[in-house]
Amino acid sequence: MSLSLFLSHSLSVSPVQRFKEVAELVLFISKLFIPGGTDMESTRILLLLLLGCFSASCASGSKGRGFIGWKDPENLDDVIVDQTAVDTLTSPLTTVFMPVLYIIVFVVGLPANAMAVWVFLFRTKKKHPSTIYMANLALADLLFVIWTPLKISYHFQGNNWTYGEPLCKVLMGFFYGNMYCSVLFIACLSVQRYWVVAHPLSQQRKNNKVAVCVCVAIWVFIWSTTTPLYLYNHTAKLKTPNITTCHDVNVIHDPLNPFPSIELLYFYFIFMGLVVFLVPCVVIVVAYILLLRALGDSMGDNAASKNRHRAVVLIVVVLVTFLVCFIPSNIMLVVHYSLLKDGLVNNGYGFYVSTLCLASLNSCLDPFIYYFVSEDFRDHVKNTLLCRSSRTVERMRVSFNSMKYSRKSKSYVSNSGDTQSSAC
Repeated sequence: MSLSLFLSHSLSVSPVQRFKEVAELVLFISKLFIPGGTDMESTRILLLLLLGCFSASCASGSKGRGFIGWKDPENLDDVIVDQTAVDTLTSPLTTVFMPVLYIIVFVVGLPANAMAVWVFLFRTKKKHPSTIYMANLALADLLFVIWTPLKISYHFQGNNWTYGEPLCKVLMGFFYGNMYCSVLFIACLSVQRYWVVAHPLSQQRKNNKVAVCVCVAIWVFIWSTTTPLYLYNHTAKLKTPNITTCHDVNVIHDPLNPFPSIELLYFYFIFMGLVVFLVPCVVIVVAYILLLRALGDSMGDNAASKNRHRAVVLIVVVLVTFLVCFIPSNIMLVVHYSLLKDGLVNNGYGFYVSTLCLASLNSCLDPFIYYFVSEDFRDHVKNTLLCRSSRTVERMRVSFNSMKYSRKSKSYVSNSGDTQSSAC
Protein backbone atom coordinates (compact mmCIF):
# COMPACT_ATOMS: atom_id res chain seq x y z
CA MET A 1 0.00 0.00 0.00
CA SER A 2 1.39 3.41 -0.97
CA LEU A 3 1.80 6.20 1.55
CA SER A 4 -0.95 8.29 -0.06
CA LEU A 5 -3.45 5.41 0.08
CA PHE A 6 -2.47 4.71 3.67
CA LEU A 7 -3.05 8.33 4.64
CA SER A 8 -6.37 8.41 2.82
CA HIS A 9 -7.45 5.33 4.73
CA SER A 10 -6.32 6.90 8.03
CA LEU A 11 -8.39 9.99 7.31
CA SER A 12 -11.47 8.06 6.26
CA VAL A 13 -11.76 5.91 9.39
CA SER A 14 -12.80 7.04 12.83
CA PRO A 15 -10.42 7.04 15.83
CA VAL A 16 -12.34 4.04 17.21
CA GLN A 17 -11.75 2.07 14.02
CA ARG A 18 -8.08 3.14 14.01
CA PHE A 19 -7.60 1.81 17.54
CA LYS A 20 -9.33 -1.46 16.66
CA GLU A 21 -7.03 -1.93 13.67
CA VAL A 22 -3.89 -1.38 15.77
CA ALA A 23 -5.15 -3.68 18.55
CA GLU A 24 -6.12 -6.41 16.07
CA LEU A 25 -2.68 -6.16 14.44
CA VAL A 26 -0.92 -6.63 17.78
CA LEU A 27 -3.16 -9.52 18.81
CA PHE A 28 -2.70 -11.22 15.44
CA ILE A 29 1.09 -10.97 15.68
CA SER A 30 1.12 -12.18 19.29
CA LYS A 31 -1.12 -15.17 18.47
CA LEU A 32 1.11 -15.96 15.50
CA PHE A 33 4.24 -16.07 17.66
CA ILE A 34 2.97 -17.33 21.02
CA PRO A 35 2.85 -21.11 21.32
CA GLY A 36 -0.27 -22.79 22.62
CA GLY A 37 -0.86 -22.41 26.33
CA THR A 38 1.46 -19.43 26.75
CA ASP A 39 0.18 -16.72 29.10
CA MET A 40 -0.82 -13.58 27.22
CA GLU A 41 -1.25 -11.44 30.33
CA SER A 42 1.60 -9.09 29.38
CA THR A 43 -0.01 -8.55 25.98
CA ARG A 44 -3.33 -7.70 27.59
CA ILE A 45 -1.66 -5.24 29.95
CA LEU A 46 0.04 -3.39 27.11
CA LEU A 47 -3.19 -3.31 25.12
CA LEU A 48 -4.96 -1.87 28.16
CA LEU A 49 -2.34 0.88 28.26
CA LEU A 50 -2.99 1.53 24.59
CA LEU A 51 -6.73 1.59 25.31
CA GLY A 52 -6.10 4.04 28.15
CA CYS A 53 -4.23 6.34 25.79
CA PHE A 54 -7.05 6.04 23.28
CA SER A 55 -9.77 6.70 25.88
CA ALA A 56 -7.97 9.77 27.19
CA SER A 57 -7.55 11.12 23.68
CA CYS A 58 -11.26 10.62 22.99
CA ALA A 59 -12.14 12.36 26.23
CA SER A 60 -10.16 15.38 25.15
CA GLY A 61 -12.44 15.80 22.14
CA SER A 62 -9.50 16.47 19.88
CA LYS A 63 -10.85 17.19 16.41
CA GLY A 64 -10.29 19.73 13.71
CA ARG A 65 -7.04 21.35 12.70
CA GLY A 66 -4.89 19.86 15.41
CA PHE A 67 -2.15 22.20 16.58
CA ILE A 68 -1.65 24.40 13.55
CA GLY A 69 -1.07 28.07 14.37
CA TRP A 70 -0.86 31.32 12.41
CA LYS A 71 0.87 34.57 13.22
CA ASP A 72 -1.43 37.19 14.74
CA PRO A 73 -1.68 40.10 12.22
CA GLU A 74 -1.93 42.57 15.10
CA ASN A 75 1.07 41.18 16.98
CA LEU A 76 3.51 38.98 15.06
CA ASP A 77 4.98 37.67 18.32
CA ASP A 78 1.72 35.87 19.11
CA VAL A 79 0.30 32.77 17.45
CA ILE A 80 -3.40 32.12 16.93
CA VAL A 81 -4.88 28.61 17.16
CA ASP A 82 -8.47 27.46 16.82
CA GLN A 83 -10.75 26.66 19.74
CA THR A 84 -10.32 22.92 19.36
CA ALA A 85 -6.56 23.23 19.82
CA VAL A 86 -7.16 25.42 22.88
CA ASP A 87 -9.50 22.80 24.34
CA THR A 88 -6.96 20.03 23.78
CA LEU A 89 -4.08 22.03 25.26
CA THR A 90 -6.14 22.61 28.41
CA SER A 91 -7.71 19.14 28.55
CA PRO A 92 -7.00 16.47 31.20
CA LEU A 93 -5.28 14.42 28.49
CA THR A 94 -2.34 16.81 28.17
CA THR A 95 -2.35 18.35 31.66
CA VAL A 96 -3.02 15.28 33.84
CA PHE A 97 -2.84 11.95 31.99
CA MET A 98 0.37 12.60 30.06
CA PRO A 99 2.44 14.03 32.96
CA VAL A 100 1.32 11.20 35.25
CA LEU A 101 2.47 8.69 32.63
CA TYR A 102 5.82 10.49 32.31
CA ILE A 103 6.19 10.41 36.10
CA ILE A 104 5.83 6.62 35.99
CA VAL A 105 8.44 6.47 33.22
CA PHE A 106 10.84 8.61 35.26
CA VAL A 107 10.34 6.94 38.66
CA VAL A 108 10.72 3.44 37.24
CA GLY A 109 13.06 4.05 34.32
CA LEU A 110 15.70 6.23 35.99
CA PRO A 111 16.89 3.84 38.73
CA ALA A 112 16.38 0.73 36.59
CA ASN A 113 18.39 1.98 33.62
CA ALA A 114 21.01 3.69 35.79
CA MET A 115 21.56 0.44 37.67
CA ALA A 116 21.76 -1.46 34.37
CA VAL A 117 24.41 0.90 32.99
CA TRP A 118 26.42 0.61 36.24
CA VAL A 119 26.26 -3.20 36.26
CA PHE A 120 27.21 -3.55 32.60
CA LEU A 121 30.13 -1.11 32.87
CA PHE A 122 31.58 -1.91 36.29
CA ARG A 123 30.20 -5.26 37.46
CA THR A 124 30.26 -7.43 34.36
CA LYS A 125 33.74 -8.86 33.84
CA LYS A 126 33.16 -10.88 30.68
CA LYS A 127 31.89 -8.59 27.96
CA HIS A 128 30.02 -10.20 25.08
CA PRO A 129 28.33 -8.55 22.08
CA SER A 130 24.93 -8.97 23.75
CA THR A 131 26.25 -7.24 26.86
CA ILE A 132 27.59 -4.37 24.77
CA TYR A 133 24.27 -3.92 22.96
CA MET A 134 22.30 -4.07 26.22
CA ALA A 135 24.63 -1.54 27.86
CA ASN A 136 24.06 0.88 24.99
CA LEU A 137 20.32 0.22 25.06
CA ALA A 138 20.26 1.02 28.77
CA LEU A 139 22.27 4.19 28.13
CA ALA A 140 19.88 5.30 25.38
CA ASP A 141 16.89 4.69 27.65
CA LEU A 142 18.62 6.51 30.49
CA LEU A 143 19.33 9.56 28.32
CA PHE A 144 15.69 9.48 27.30
CA VAL A 145 14.38 9.24 30.87
CA ILE A 146 16.52 11.99 32.43
CA TRP A 147 14.77 14.62 30.29
CA THR A 148 11.23 13.60 31.26
CA PRO A 149 11.07 15.96 34.30
CA LEU A 150 11.04 18.86 31.84
CA LYS A 151 8.08 17.33 30.03
CA ILE A 152 6.35 16.63 33.35
CA SER A 153 6.78 20.26 34.40
CA TYR A 154 5.66 21.47 30.97
CA HIS A 155 2.41 19.50 30.98
CA PHE A 156 1.60 20.17 34.65
CA GLN A 157 1.93 23.91 33.97
CA GLY A 158 -0.81 23.65 31.35
CA ASN A 159 1.55 23.01 28.41
CA ASN A 160 3.42 26.21 29.18
CA TRP A 161 7.14 26.06 28.35
CA THR A 162 9.21 28.42 30.50
CA TYR A 163 12.73 27.20 29.71
CA GLY A 164 13.42 28.92 26.39
CA GLU A 165 13.76 27.81 22.78
CA PRO A 166 17.30 26.28 23.04
CA LEU A 167 16.32 23.88 25.82
CA CYS A 168 13.16 22.93 23.93
CA LYS A 169 15.32 21.97 20.94
CA VAL A 170 17.63 19.91 23.16
CA LEU A 171 14.63 18.17 24.74
CA MET A 172 13.21 17.23 21.35
CA GLY A 173 16.63 16.05 20.15
CA PHE A 174 17.06 13.73 23.13
CA PHE A 175 13.42 12.63 23.10
CA TYR A 176 13.30 11.44 19.50
CA GLY A 177 17.01 10.67 19.09
CA ASN A 178 17.16 8.23 21.98
CA MET A 179 13.81 6.71 21.06
CA TYR A 180 15.12 5.71 17.63
CA CYS A 181 18.47 4.79 19.16
CA SER A 182 16.66 2.25 21.34
CA VAL A 183 14.95 0.79 18.29
CA LEU A 184 18.28 0.21 16.53
CA PHE A 185 19.92 -1.37 19.59
CA ILE A 186 16.92 -3.67 20.05
CA ALA A 187 17.35 -4.72 16.42
CA CYS A 188 21.06 -5.45 16.99
CA LEU A 189 20.23 -7.45 20.09
CA SER A 190 17.63 -9.53 18.26
CA VAL A 191 20.08 -10.38 15.47
CA GLN A 192 22.81 -11.24 17.99
CA ARG A 193 20.49 -13.53 19.94
CA TYR A 194 19.46 -15.37 16.79
CA TRP A 195 23.08 -15.72 15.68
CA VAL A 196 24.12 -17.23 19.02
CA VAL A 197 21.37 -19.85 18.86
CA ALA A 198 21.63 -20.62 15.14
CA HIS A 199 25.46 -20.66 15.02
CA PRO A 200 26.64 -21.69 18.51
CA LEU A 201 30.14 -22.64 17.32
CA SER A 202 30.79 -19.47 15.35
CA GLN A 203 33.57 -17.27 16.70
CA GLN A 204 31.91 -14.25 15.12
CA ARG A 205 29.24 -14.30 17.82
CA LYS A 206 31.93 -13.38 20.37
CA ASN A 207 33.48 -10.58 18.32
CA ASN A 208 33.27 -7.55 20.60
CA LYS A 209 35.01 -5.26 18.10
CA VAL A 210 32.14 -5.60 15.64
CA ALA A 211 29.61 -4.85 18.38
CA VAL A 212 31.53 -1.77 19.53
CA CYS A 213 31.85 -0.45 15.97
CA VAL A 214 28.13 -1.00 15.34
CA CYS A 215 27.21 0.84 18.55
CA VAL A 216 29.47 3.79 17.72
CA ALA A 217 28.02 3.94 14.21
CA ILE A 218 24.47 3.97 15.61
CA TRP A 219 25.21 6.83 18.02
CA VAL A 220 26.89 8.90 15.30
CA PHE A 221 24.09 8.20 12.82
CA ILE A 222 21.27 9.04 15.23
CA TRP A 223 22.79 12.25 16.52
CA SER A 224 23.67 13.42 13.03
CA THR A 225 20.11 12.79 11.84
CA THR A 226 18.66 14.86 14.70
CA THR A 227 20.08 18.01 13.07
CA PRO A 228 16.67 19.08 11.66
CA LEU A 229 15.27 19.11 15.19
CA TYR A 230 17.85 21.71 16.21
CA LEU A 231 17.27 23.87 13.13
CA TYR A 232 13.51 24.11 13.63
CA ASN A 233 11.86 26.54 16.08
CA HIS A 234 9.65 24.41 18.32
CA THR A 235 8.21 27.04 20.67
CA ALA A 236 5.12 29.10 19.91
CA LYS A 237 3.72 31.89 22.09
CA LEU A 238 -0.05 31.56 21.91
CA LYS A 239 -2.42 34.49 22.20
CA THR A 240 -5.16 32.30 23.67
CA PRO A 241 -4.48 30.62 26.01
CA ASN A 242 -1.58 32.75 27.18
CA ILE A 243 1.05 30.00 27.11
CA THR A 244 4.22 29.09 25.22
CA THR A 245 4.13 25.60 23.75
CA CYS A 246 7.09 23.34 22.97
CA HIS A 247 6.71 21.17 19.86
CA ASP A 248 2.93 21.13 20.19
CA VAL A 249 1.95 23.93 17.80
CA ASN A 250 3.37 24.15 14.28
CA VAL A 251 3.39 27.75 13.08
CA ILE A 252 2.27 28.06 9.44
CA HIS A 253 3.43 31.31 7.83
CA ASP A 254 1.40 30.88 4.64
CA PRO A 255 -1.95 29.05 5.04
CA LEU A 256 -2.14 28.55 1.26
CA ASN A 257 1.31 26.93 1.17
CA PRO A 258 1.97 25.28 4.57
CA PHE A 259 4.71 22.87 3.46
CA PRO A 260 7.73 25.26 3.68
CA SER A 261 6.90 25.94 7.33
CA ILE A 262 7.27 22.29 8.37
CA GLU A 263 9.57 20.98 5.63
CA LEU A 264 12.41 20.05 8.00
CA LEU A 265 10.20 18.14 10.43
CA TYR A 266 8.30 16.45 7.62
CA PHE A 267 11.40 14.98 5.98
CA TYR A 268 12.89 14.06 9.38
CA PHE A 269 9.89 12.07 10.62
CA ILE A 270 9.13 10.49 7.25
CA PHE A 271 12.74 9.30 7.03
CA MET A 272 12.89 8.14 10.65
CA GLY A 273 9.50 6.44 10.48
CA LEU A 274 9.87 4.68 7.15
CA VAL A 275 13.61 3.90 7.31
CA VAL A 276 14.99 4.06 10.85
CA PHE A 277 11.90 2.41 12.35
CA LEU A 278 10.38 0.27 9.60
CA VAL A 279 13.61 -1.44 8.49
CA PRO A 280 14.74 -2.37 12.05
CA CYS A 281 11.17 -3.45 12.83
CA VAL A 282 11.25 -5.94 9.95
CA VAL A 283 14.70 -7.13 11.07
CA ILE A 284 13.46 -7.63 14.65
CA VAL A 285 10.35 -9.55 13.61
CA VAL A 286 12.26 -11.79 11.18
CA ALA A 287 15.09 -12.44 13.67
CA TYR A 288 12.71 -13.43 16.45
CA ILE A 289 10.61 -15.60 14.12
CA LEU A 290 13.76 -17.49 13.11
CA LEU A 291 14.85 -17.65 16.75
CA LEU A 292 11.48 -19.05 17.83
CA ARG A 293 11.66 -21.62 15.05
CA ALA A 294 15.16 -22.66 16.11
CA LEU A 295 14.10 -23.01 19.74
CA GLY A 296 10.94 -24.87 18.74
CA ASP A 297 12.90 -27.43 16.72
CA SER A 298 15.16 -28.18 19.69
CA MET A 299 12.39 -28.72 22.24
CA GLY A 300 11.99 -32.11 23.84
CA ASP A 301 10.89 -33.72 27.08
CA ASN A 302 14.08 -33.11 29.05
CA ALA A 303 14.73 -30.41 31.62
CA ALA A 304 16.44 -28.20 29.06
CA SER A 305 13.18 -27.90 27.14
CA LYS A 306 11.66 -26.04 30.08
CA ASN A 307 14.39 -23.43 29.82
CA ARG A 308 13.77 -23.18 26.09
CA HIS A 309 10.06 -22.74 26.73
CA ARG A 310 10.78 -19.89 29.14
CA ALA A 311 13.05 -18.37 26.49
CA VAL A 312 10.21 -18.58 23.96
CA VAL A 313 7.83 -16.82 26.35
CA LEU A 314 10.42 -14.11 27.01
CA ILE A 315 11.02 -13.59 23.29
CA VAL A 316 7.30 -13.20 22.69
CA VAL A 317 6.99 -10.69 25.53
CA VAL A 318 9.92 -8.71 24.12
CA LEU A 319 8.47 -8.73 20.61
CA VAL A 320 4.93 -7.79 21.66
CA THR A 321 6.23 -5.03 23.93
CA PHE A 322 8.24 -3.57 21.08
CA LEU A 323 5.35 -3.70 18.62
CA VAL A 324 2.78 -2.25 21.02
CA CYS A 325 5.05 0.57 22.18
CA PHE A 326 6.48 1.67 18.84
CA ILE A 327 4.10 0.80 16.00
CA PRO A 328 1.25 3.19 16.98
CA SER A 329 3.56 6.15 17.63
CA ASN A 330 5.54 5.79 14.41
CA ILE A 331 2.42 5.32 12.31
CA MET A 332 0.86 8.41 13.85
CA LEU A 333 4.06 10.44 13.43
CA VAL A 334 4.10 9.72 9.70
CA VAL A 335 0.37 10.38 9.38
CA HIS A 336 0.47 13.57 11.45
CA TYR A 337 3.28 15.29 9.56
CA SER A 338 1.94 14.12 6.23
CA LEU A 339 -1.33 15.86 7.11
CA LEU A 340 0.44 19.01 8.29
CA LYS A 341 2.34 19.15 5.01
CA ASP A 342 -0.92 19.71 3.15
CA GLY A 343 -2.65 21.61 5.95
CA LEU A 344 -5.26 18.86 6.23
CA VAL A 345 -7.59 18.18 9.13
CA ASN A 346 -6.26 15.74 11.73
CA ASN A 347 -9.05 13.96 13.59
CA GLY A 348 -6.70 11.90 15.74
CA TYR A 349 -4.26 14.36 17.28
CA GLY A 350 -5.15 13.31 20.82
CA PHE A 351 -4.41 9.71 19.91
CA TYR A 352 -1.17 10.82 18.25
CA VAL A 353 0.22 12.53 21.37
CA SER A 354 -0.97 9.60 23.50
CA THR A 355 0.98 7.11 21.40
CA LEU A 356 4.13 9.13 22.05
CA CYS A 357 3.56 8.56 25.77
CA LEU A 358 3.11 4.87 25.06
CA ALA A 359 6.46 4.81 23.24
CA SER A 360 8.02 6.42 26.32
CA LEU A 361 6.90 3.47 28.44
CA ASN A 362 9.34 1.26 26.56
CA SER A 363 12.22 3.00 28.36
CA CYS A 364 11.05 1.72 31.73
CA LEU A 365 10.03 -1.72 30.43
CA ASP A 366 13.35 -2.55 28.74
CA PRO A 367 15.28 -3.18 32.00
CA PHE A 368 12.77 -5.79 33.13
CA ILE A 369 12.47 -7.71 29.86
CA TYR A 370 16.16 -7.58 28.90
CA TYR A 371 18.26 -7.31 32.08
CA PHE A 372 16.45 -8.24 35.29
CA VAL A 373 15.25 -11.55 33.84
CA SER A 374 18.86 -12.75 34.15
CA GLU A 375 19.79 -14.31 37.48
CA ASP A 376 23.40 -13.17 37.08
CA PHE A 377 22.25 -9.61 36.51
CA ARG A 378 20.04 -9.72 39.61
CA ASP A 379 22.98 -11.01 41.64
CA HIS A 380 25.11 -8.12 40.38
CA VAL A 381 22.38 -5.66 41.37
CA LYS A 382 22.08 -7.24 44.81
CA ASN A 383 25.83 -7.05 45.39
CA THR A 384 25.88 -3.45 44.18
CA LEU A 385 23.09 -2.45 46.56
CA LEU A 386 24.91 -4.20 49.42
CA CYS A 387 28.09 -2.30 48.49
CA ARG A 388 30.04 -5.47 47.85
CA SER A 389 33.07 -5.07 45.63
CA SER A 390 33.86 -7.57 42.90
CA ARG A 391 36.81 -8.82 44.95
CA THR A 392 34.57 -9.36 47.99
CA VAL A 393 32.03 -11.26 45.93
CA GLU A 394 34.79 -13.46 44.51
CA ARG A 395 36.14 -14.18 48.01
CA MET A 396 32.64 -15.09 49.18
CA ARG A 397 32.22 -17.45 46.24
CA VAL A 398 35.59 -19.12 46.89
CA SER A 399 34.79 -19.40 50.60
CA PHE A 400 31.40 -20.93 49.87
CA ASN A 401 32.91 -23.48 47.48
CA SER A 402 35.61 -24.31 50.04
CA MET A 403 32.98 -24.92 52.70
CA LYS A 404 31.11 -27.31 50.43
CA TYR A 405 34.35 -29.18 49.65
CA SER A 406 35.30 -29.26 53.33
CA ARG A 407 31.96 -30.74 54.32
CA LYS A 408 32.31 -33.42 51.69
CA SER A 409 35.86 -34.30 52.79
CA LYS A 410 34.79 -34.66 56.43
CA SER A 411 32.22 -37.28 55.60
CA TYR A 412 33.20 -40.94 55.72
CA VAL A 413 31.72 -44.29 54.92
CA SER A 414 30.95 -46.37 58.02
CA ASN A 415 31.44 -50.10 58.33
CA SER A 416 27.82 -50.61 57.47
CA GLY A 417 28.33 -48.74 54.23
CA ASP A 418 26.17 -45.69 55.20
CA THR A 419 27.51 -42.20 54.52
CA GLN A 420 27.69 -40.18 57.75
CA SER A 421 28.97 -36.77 58.67
CA SER A 422 31.82 -36.42 61.15
CA ALA A 423 29.66 -33.97 63.07
CA CYS A 424 27.15 -36.71 63.90
